[in-house]
Amino acid sequence: MTRRTEWPGATESGEAGVDGGGPSSSRADQGAPLRGRGAATGGADPAEQARAICLRLLTGTPRTRKQLEDALRKRDIPDDVADEVLCRFEDVGLIDDAAFADAWVESRHQGRGLARRALARELRHRGVDTAVIDQAVSRLDHDQEEETARQLVERKLRATRGLERDKRIRRLAGMLARKGYSEGLALRVVRRALEEEGEDPESLEWHLPGS
Repeated sequence: MTRRTEWPGATESGEAGVDGGGPSSSRADQGAPLRGRGAATGGADPAEQARAICLRLLTGTPRTRKQLEDALRKRDIPDDVADEVLCRFEDVGLIDDAAFADAWVESRHQGRGLARRALARELRHRGVDTAVIDQAVSRLDHDQEEETARQLVERKLRATRGLERDKRIRRLAGMLARKGYSEGLALRVVRRALEEEGEDPESLEWHLPGS
């Protein structure tokens, strides 16, 4: 992976904007009606309204089909009209959940160091299909994930110096766990980092047995 995509407003937990797209700075982005709940169906063609809403939400920030579907439902667009518009947007490539998932995995792994488990959780929250998620996260192999975990611990190591060993281990391993890394990988990476720093391996065996 070489290209990095920054996702506006995305936090480590993955919460951002309208169901996790970009920052929700306008009433349209928030799915709020402009003139009451019936505005989408009163007077104007619902399909035209649906297209306009989707285009506004897609400006500058990719969205999944589910995110757009939810936004249209909040604007009282009939389900059959929404489905027709969304299918048309997919046909012309304006909605592409596979491309969204690939870019999300690249951006969030490189930018936040998130592991496959956390990335899959964020994509599920955005309504991406399980098969598409599996394909996207499979681009991160075990070696790449472990190397990222090692870099994360290395950056955090200095800030934990001076803490008791148990507390230091909990803090470093907890940081990795919050980013979606398995317990076994987290403890193994932490132990290796402490050994490289000069900790006695025999002493670490008591704190990190079998890691």
